Amino acid sequence: MKAIMELRQLRYFVMLAETGNFHRAAERLNMSQPPLTVAIRKLEEELGAALFVRSARGVTLTAAGRASLDMARATLAQADRFREAAHEGAVGERGRLRVGFIGSATFELLPRIIPEYRHRYPGVELVLEESTSVEIARKLVAGELDVGLVRLPLTEMAAVNTTAIDADELHAALPASSPLAQAGIVPLQALAQEPFILQSRISVLHTVTLSACHAAGFVPIVAQEAAQLSAVLALVRSGLGVALVPARAARSVPQDVRLVRLADRVPIETGVALPRTVADPLARNFARIAINSD
Repeated sequence: MKAIMELRQLRYFVMLAETGNFHRAAERLNMSQPPLTVAIRKLEEELGAALFVRSARGVTLTAAGRASLDMARATLAQADRFREAAHEGAVGERGRLRVGFIGSATFELLPRIIPEYRHRYPGVELVLEESTSVEIARKLVAGELDVGLVRLPLTEMAAVNTTAIDADELHAALPASSPLAQAGIVPLQALAQEPFILQSRISVLHTVTLSACHAAGFVPIVAQEAAQLSAVLALVRSGLGVALVPARAARSVPQDVRLVRLADRVPIETGVALPRTVADPLARNFARIAINSD
């Protein structure tokens, strides 16, 4: 059976080459000389070549020793980097983190969380993917995402843990030409006869909007549905209807669209979501920063 070279043997070889003396090498390695002598001899036997010329004054490298010294040092350095990378990965300081986020998270949440995370964990590669809350939850369960920023409450929460990190409320998004767009506040009931632009049925905001309208005493007239909040606002701008959108969208509202507060406040929350079955330290670190961010 062929012997397997150990990093310990390479470390002994490099130290002996640098000191040129078994006694000094043993002292620096915090070991006695006989085991060092035996280890070097076994290494030479495994290689089938002498690495040192022994003399009363000490040792000098043979041609084989000189040819292999740089490689031994590089191997030890690589092993140290491997050990460091493993440690950093174990504590969430190195690796690849896949983050799912809803469109409205781009207004304030991502700009609040990402700079702090990158400052504290520069060795982590961030991969960001915009999606709906339900789809983010599904991908977390499937292992296709590591952490998500989602709209609460999730309709499918069985396999993910969520923590609320941001409170907001819905405002009415109206074409600037609408008489109601000039009001400082509008009752939701006042929109009962308006065509509504809803986010797609897979969006939590779809359900929240319908529930709010029902609570106000009417069933909205649905003119269009759109997958992304940006598309909803674009359709409002086109005059195809009105919509209920997060107040935080105010900074990204297109020209010719106005956000107006609702008299019947409709609170909403954004949360950070983690899969229940996977304890990924990278994701836990991201969630901790998201929860503690101001």
